[in-house]
Amino acid sequence: MTAVLGESVARALCDDWGSTAPRRPRRPTDTPLRELSQWAATLRPEHIPCRVLKLAASQVLSQAASIRAGLQHPLGRRLVAAFGHPMQRDPRTAAGVFAALGSWLNLDDTAYAGHLSNSTVAVPLAFAYTRRLDGLSLLTAVVAANECAARITASATLGPLRGQSAVHTHLAGAVAGRLHCDRAPAALFENAFGLAFAMPNWPLMRAFLASDARLFNTFTPVRTAMDACDAAYAGLRGAPDIVEHEDGFLARFATVPLPQAVAKGLGRRWHTDTLSFKMHPGGPGIDAAVDCAAEIHRELGGLRPEDVAEVVVEASLYTLFAGERAARYVNGPGSPLGALVLDVPYPVATTLLTGEFTVDDFSSPHLDDPARWALARRVRLEHDTEMTRELFLSDAPFGEAVREAGERAVPWLRGFGGDELVDLLGPLSADDRDFSRATKATGARVTVRLTDGRTVSRTRLIPVGAAGPETRVRHADLVREKFLSVGGPHEVSDSVDRLHRMRPGALRRWIEAAFLD
Repeated sequence: MTAVLGESVARALCDDWGSTAPRRPRRPTDTPLRELSQWAATLRPEHIPCRVLKLAASQVLSQAASIRAGLQHPLGRRLVAAFGHPMQRDPRTAAGVFAALGSWLNLDDTAYAGHLSNSTVAVPLAFAYTRRLDGLSLLTAVVAANECAARITASATLGPLRGQSAVHTHLAGAVAGRLHCDRAPAALFENAFGLAFAMPNWPLMRAFLASDARLFNTFTPVRTAMDACDAAYAGLRGAPDIVEHEDGFLARFATVPLPQAVAKGLGRRWHTDTLSFKMHPGGPGIDAAVDCAAEIHRELGGLRPEDVAEVVVEASLYTLFAGERAARYVNGPGSPLGALVLDVPYPVATTLLTGEFTVDDFSSPHLDDPARWALARRVRLEHDTEMTRELFLSDAPFGEAVREAGERAVPWLRGFGGDELVDLLGPLSADDRDFSRATKATGARVTVRLTDGRTVSRTRLIPVGAAGPETRVRHADLVREKFLSVGGPHEVSDSVDRLHRMRPGALRRWIEAAFLD
């Protein structure tokens, strides 16, 4: 009966893209966390616009590709040896393994704000499988988890942790993803959130970049969230004001706290609309640079390192910041993977030589190729001020947070890019945009100067798969391509557009086919 009702609801959704979740009047005693919990607990498929459900379906397939890639890598196999395959009976452990496998190669999807899918897809997948839910229930849980995780992450975006280092994202995503699958009441959401954020995780950059500990950057917070849910079910209570209290989460994790972001526009403003799908492994700014390098390879054909005098990659401050942190640890084939996934020269050099950049390029024998490293040594990064300006004018990864903060963001901006950045951006103020036209402009320009005197250059402002008009039209095709590129079966990719109509048995078979070949 549930599956039949779900199918009729899904059809209705596609006829009504303006659906919004009901909003109850906010009471003076409500905290942002309480309001978010009430909304998430009562979210149903008919409240979600069709375009958002379609994005969530693409997000599930895209993250399935990331998990498959993690399973295939030697470090992923070691993780499975330690904690078991993600297709196991205990959904709590399965959720952690799903989360870890999908995150550490930086092939996971992002949004404003955070690397959401590592928890917001991983946890609903594990619980939908074991709880025998239908496809529409899975997608609704993913959207609920996205919205909760993105909003809490957004409230602390102007702080010391961002991107994958903001692992508190997964405390929120895992709690919401599990409890929505359980159809838990709002009080359980509130207490589980409060307990999960009692001791939020803070990664150390040395371990993050220089060791295999990167494998735990989502595994650990997801396990913490599972414990918090179990504790809430047992009757333990969390602090409902843990986010905004002077001794709470934002006081430690935000330079410019934005507690208002937690509940802003619930049911109208969908953070899922800001999804960016990762088409290449690697950190911030690598995507556009690899896209440009692939175009140059198609024009020039096979290159040799000795054919190239230099390669210049112009990008925003965000790309330069991550690249400079990684460069301290990258010195050739033996470099730690945690740093390599943030490095720019190696993926650009690889793509110029081979025409593509895939997860296989992070392991032997590809990683040992001396030609790649010879060309990587000819790659240098330069700052492009216009790309930095466009980065902050877009919604993700933190442009919307800067607008929300207004003048309060100036000290954070100054710390990020100096007075030049403050002057470059000028006055900024919050608006009421609904994210249906969200963008993520992490651009790059790649210029190859050849030894014969020729110069070839390509520029891309929004990477392939990143939030923007092209991705809104093509996301279903893009993620199918991504899933097939890591060996995923056609039966899974070809049926993802029917995910919302799958009955429980069909969904279980779909998940098994995605990960058990």
